[in-house]
Amino acid sequence: MAEQTSQDGDTPENGEGARRARRMRPTGQRRRPRSRRRKILLAVAWTAAGGILVGGAGLGFAYVKLNGNLEGVDINAALGSDRPEEVDDGSLDLLVLGSDSRSGDNGKYGRDEGGARSDTAMVVHLHEGRKKATVVSIPRDTLVTRPDCAAEDGSTVSGGQRQMFNTAYEAGGPACAVKTVEQMSGIRMDHYLEVDFSGFQEIIDRLGGVEITTGKAIDDDKSGLHLDQGTHTLDGEQSLGLVRTRHGVGDGSDLGRIQLQQTFLTALMHRVQDMGLLSSPKKLYGVADAATKSLTTDAELDSVPALLDFAQGLKGLKPQGMEMLTLPVEYDAANANRVLPQEKAGAQVWKALRADKGVPASATEGSAGDKGDVDDVVSAG
Repeated sequence: MAEQTSQDGDTPENGEGARRARRMRPTGQRRRPRSRRRKILLAVAWTAAGGILVGGAGLGFAYVKLNGNLEGVDINAALGSDRPEEVDDGSLDLLVLGSDSRSGDNGKYGRDEGGARSDTAMVVHLHEGRKKATVVSIPRDTLVTRPDCAAEDGSTVSGGQRQMFNTAYEAGGPACAVKTVEQMSGIRMDHYLEVDFSGFQEIIDRLGGVEITTGKAIDDDKSGLHLDQGTHTLDGEQSLGLVRTRHGVGDGSDLGRIQLQQTFLTALMHRVQDMGLLSSPKKLYGVADAATKSLTTDAELDSVPALLDFAQGLKGLKPQGMEMLTLPVEYDAANANRVLPQEKAGAQVWKALRADKGVPASATEGSAGDKGDVDDVVSAG
């Protein structure tokens, strides 16, 4: 199959019966999204869910509204039994995903060239005890062997070799993205989380902004981000610009942008930890409302009680307990705009996570993913 290229850069059905029917679709597709529901930046989805929904008693009065905000997709029904074995060792694995669609409210961030694609993808491994996590970013331009996937209309979309990773979402939605990651890693994804452009902005604004420090000025007309050197409290729009910028920092690659996203995620976790949401029920509700409207989850997390239970399990996770890395890759000799997984090093990463262990430093040595050169550009706080 020919190599595919990437782009840079509605009211849902109501009623419990309709909700249940949608979840049972064999393709695992979502309910029809609102115009604001185009997805981006998964980097923050699980953190937002964990940090801003803790304190369920205080949200009880708003249960119906918050529960109605959520969207879900039944990954288990879509993928059936042809998946890696479920391992009961106390750890948990999530695929956190975002899409680069530019429709609706997201149109100002670029032109919609067609179907939505995964602009950001992270495998989040929560270690036993939930006090440590390993986050593995998968570059969207990675050439992988994509499996056959079911489309929304029930037809089969053929996979093939040398397919860009971010086309899995376009081919078969969340279920295809999960299937592709499981095939790459040999790890069963316990949950799926996704966040949209506009919702991400609103979450950051409700949090009162996120503090980052720039070691040098950033000027990127394509992302709309312009920051002087120094410490800044970024609002939602600036935060979105930061996690999307690539041309104004480092080597201008998507690998550098991944490093920016990981740095921002650390800063976001600090903000959620430090602001004391539970002391302000009004602020807590506002943030929770924005978060639940922005999230698409797997069916098992598609309710406020399920998200609250999940969030309670993350209360012991601190920023210093996060290990962030990029899947070991190398530039494709046939196309410098694409990268290939380093098979031996990648196998070390996935083997460590399957065993619920930390990833050895040797696994990422020599990877192009560690050469984005943005460490001196942005730091958390």
